[in-house]
Amino acid sequence: MKKIAVLGSTGSIGTQTLDVVRNHSDFLKIEVLAANNNDELLEQQINEFKPAMAILHNKEAYEKLKARYVGETKLYYGEEGLIEGATTDKIDTVVTSLMGFAGLRPTMRAIEAGKNIALANKETLVVAGDLVMKKAREKQIEIMPIDSEHGALFQCLHGEDMNKVDKLLVTASGGPFRGKKIEDLKNVSVKQCLSHPTWKMGRKITIDSASLMNKGLEVIEAKQLYNVDYDKIQVVVHPQSIIHSMVQYVDGSVIAQLGSTDMRLPIQYALTYPERMVCPAEKLDFWQMKDLTFEKPDTDTFRGLALAYEAGKIGGSMPCVMNATNEIAVEAFLNEKISFLDIYDIIEEAMQSHITLIEPELEDLFEIDSNIRKQVKEKIYKC
Repeated sequence: MKKIAVLGSTGSIGTQTLDVVRNHSDFLKIEVLAANNNDELLEQQINEFKPAMAILHNKEAYEKLKARYVGETKLYYGEEGLIEGATTDKIDTVVTSLMGFAGLRPTMRAIEAGKNIALANKETLVVAGDLVMKKAREKQIEIMPIDSEHGALFQCLHGEDMNKVDKLLVTASGGPFRGKKIEDLKNVSVKQCLSHPTWKMGRKITIDSASLMNKGLEVIEAKQLYNVDYDKIQVVVHPQSIIHSMVQYVDGSVIAQLGSTDMRLPIQYALTYPERMVCPAEKLDFWQMKDLTFEKPDTDTFRGLALAYEAGKIGGSMPCVMNATNEIAVEAFLNEKISFLDIYDIIEEAMQSHITLIEPELEDLFEIDSNIRKQVKEKIYKC
């Protein structure tokens, strides 16, 4: 029986993780649930899965739940509560699906406590990949990717010699604006950005998909997970989202992983590896499948991908700056304070003005992240 903590249980990845657990309750057991502020949904999850612990990051939400909850699950709040849930001896695996930078400290503490990680929070590796992967090696724990692309790469690399890899081919849907040019994007609305053609995801990641920043974050994540140079990571636009990623080897052979656009597939594989179990996701029907097409990404229009490559190659504290700025800029766009194209300009300006710290420690990154967020908010909101 694998005992699991789900950090971010009320979000998109979290709720789909719980669906996987429902289907394999003889193998997977929820011991910890954690959410940001959705106390009502968290309470429903507590009543169903009866974990030993539940955490709300927001104190007000915690107080509301605590006032009415009468069950046996112990309730905690705040970052310290998240860390308690991520390090308790009641679990062996932590699903980290918290949004953005907030997932870094609990994930790092879980690794230090010797917990295996099922990683959906790509920002953890983007911001502090060198430190995270070093600690994971020291503790001899597994980091299993939940991203569909990295789960695909993991499967395509399984049993192969990394020295024989020519390229990691990371696929991208192209988002809702594939084929558009800069002029077409000047006045796009939040609603248009959130209309993703193939995936159902949270609001922030859907905006990142529209800007291709999400694919840029995945490139940095792939570099950290598989220890390859950036010139060996190539993004390929694949609008059908059937091939989730591929690996090309030095002999020219390409191994691809295909599947439906259902996040329960990579979530389940991350949690049950090396076993393969029946999944409720729809299976591909090759008799019904028609075209699989591929394109080169337009990085002149969708500059998020180019900015991420630049930040990753510079390294040090630069990916932290890029990520923090992007999170604040996306939030401002969702609140209709800036335009879609402003996101790129704000990120580029922050990167250009940053003096990179080459080998930052974890606390350096927390300080840089905090300072950058404050500076960017001041510029956007003029406060």
